[in-house]
Amino acid sequence: MAAGSAFHRTEYFGPVLGLMRAATLDEALELQNAVAYGLTAGIQSLDADEVAHWLDNVQAGNLYVNRPITGAIVRRQPFGGWKRSSVGPGAKAGGPNTLLVLGDWHPVPAAPEGDLRLDGLEPRVQALIEAFQPALDYGGFDAVRRGAYSDAAAWAAEFGTSRDESQLGVERNVFRYRPTAVTVRLAEDGQLAELVRVLAAAALARATVAISSATPLRMARVVSALGWSATVESDAAFAARAARELPARVRLVGGDPAALAAALGGSPDVAVYGGRVTAAGRIELLPFLREQAVSITAHRFGTPDRAMIGLEV
Repeated sequence: MAAGSAFHRTEYFGPVLGLMRAATLDEALELQNAVAYGLTAGIQSLDADEVAHWLDNVQAGNLYVNRPITGAIVRRQPFGGWKRSSVGPGAKAGGPNTLLVLGDWHPVPAAPEGDLRLDGLEPRVQALIEAFQPALDYGGFDAVRRGAYSDAAAWAAEFGTSRDESQLGVERNVFRYRPTAVTVRLAEDGQLAELVRVLAAAALARATVAISSATPLRMARVVSALGWSATVESDAAFAARAARELPARVRLVGGDPAALAAALGGSPDVAVYGGRVTAAGRIELLPFLREQAVSITAHRFGTPDRAMIGLEV
């Protein structure tokens, strides 16, 4: 089968196999990632460095090493893909976030804690909050601060670690999170404090962020330091540009999610996160991370494979 052919670019379900030849692993990855879908992917290799490079660069939701790539089992390999293999702000079936995305979440008002400290936060998060602090009133700053500490707790408990719940030994089934690219839109009726709270979560996740704001932010230095971009535009201009460019994910702060979805023409390529901004890190980190399940055969014909057992995932 030729690279770029219809068979290469189309996702077929059936007893049919297409083969392509690649001279290097990177060339194979380029071919593998060229499709618009990313449900499952696999590699056969006894070289731990080769496998590690593949794991770092392949674009799919379920990854399989030295084993078949079909037959996902509940809990061991929570199921769900990337790109067009995942439509909307979904979560892997059988994963820890399945229920979190099935409803709506609303913020619970809380009285300010009377504390200005940002001790213990990730330095990039602390720098972002401090850069925006002069533009926030005390209530807004306190909400951002509480959200950032909730992010830190959620990161330590869930998002920042790879784990194998099944602990089979002969097969590693690791669930992990990968940062992703997100467009964060501050709408004309959005609140700056809510934008900063969302950006704090993005900074902790090390996501790639493109900020679109209805008003100038005057925070170019910290945005540039994080490797992000910022654009000032009206709601109408943003909707028109999003319809042209189709960003994979949009975290909307304020605005009308239904109107944006209509402007996008219901495109399956764009996931719009339009819920109310909350202080809960368990909720606000989700738009900036992709879930990934990695299944690795950790033996060779019954003999433990030390290279695969010790591979950092």
